[in-house]
Amino acid sequence: MKTNSLLRNIPKLVIFLFLLALVGCVNSKKKQNEEISESEEQVEQKPFFKLSLAQWSLHNYVNEEGGDVFQFASMAKEMGFDGLEYVSQLYTKDIDKLGFEKVIDSLKTMSKLSGMHNVLIMVDNEGDLADPDENKRNQAVENHKRWVDAAQILGCHSIRVNTFGTNDSEVWKVTVVDGLKKLSEYAATKGVNVLCENHGWLSSNVPVLMEAIQDVNMSNCGTLPDFGNWCIKRKEGAQWGDCLEVYPDKYQGIELMLTAAKAVSAKSYDFDESGNETTLDYPRIIQLVKNSGYTNFIGVEYEGTRLSEFEGIKATRDLLLNSVALIK
Repeated sequence: MKTNSLLRNIPKLVIFLFLLALVGCVNSKKKQNEEISESEEQVEQKPFFKLSLAQWSLHNYVNEEGGDVFQFASMAKEMGFDGLEYVSQLYTKDIDKLGFEKVIDSLKTMSKLSGMHNVLIMVDNEGDLADPDENKRNQAVENHKRWVDAAQILGCHSIRVNTFGTNDSEVWKVTVVDGLKKLSEYAATKGVNVLCENHGWLSSNVPVLMEAIQDVNMSNCGTLPDFGNWCIKRKEGAQWGDCLEVYPDKYQGIELMLTAAKAVSAKSYDFDESGNETTLDYPRIIQLVKNSGYTNFIGVEYEGTRLSEFEGIKATRDLLLNSVALIK
């Protein structure tokens, strides 16, 4: 009797086990699809670049509020950055007081303690590498050498230099090539790049700048395209101040500079209610950067006045990351 009863229940048992296996398979497939979907979402949101903070974003904090420049690494870390872009002129007082080597050693220690990557040094007030006066130009080369050494010590891949010189393009193409080549030859012995930023005057006239970079013809001499800084002529020939003439197509300019870029600067001035930069199409620029194949650090450099420096830094950082989701 028991055997016959068991035999009669076998079909029901088989059906039950089949349904149980089917439900398990469906749930497994659903979980697998959810994991794939989640993975795809993470890939889509992950930026193709790394984030660094340009110290100029904090120049008011340093110059007007007396902020501690040696806390730069820890502050950048707290704001979600991985890399540091130093500004030489913000350390002038400390160098005069403590000495150059001690300042650089301190920066190296602080960056190491914070687990931050040293990216580059923006060098100012050390002379003009495109100065029409050869003696002044040569002196500028000599003045920059200690910053090349500092970059090597810190582990920075580059220094950014100034190349105002003159607005006479024929003269400038000769003098800027001379200055850049001399410094790049020294920097090559230290494994450091020398970068030209569109920083005003003819350095913001991109075709002229790119011709000069090509004439230098050294692998460690390249560009640092800045999203802003497109003034090629200012009132009364000043380096800074009221602009009289702007480079006509900044997006084309960025695209050209990206062909020799070893760093990128995400300039910002102000934002609308949706978090978009009011003068720059960030998704369009980020698409250009991605198309160029650049995958290194992009430095946040807020220069606005309406938001505080800290608010502007965060707004720029968020806009960069949000723009990734809007490009192909």
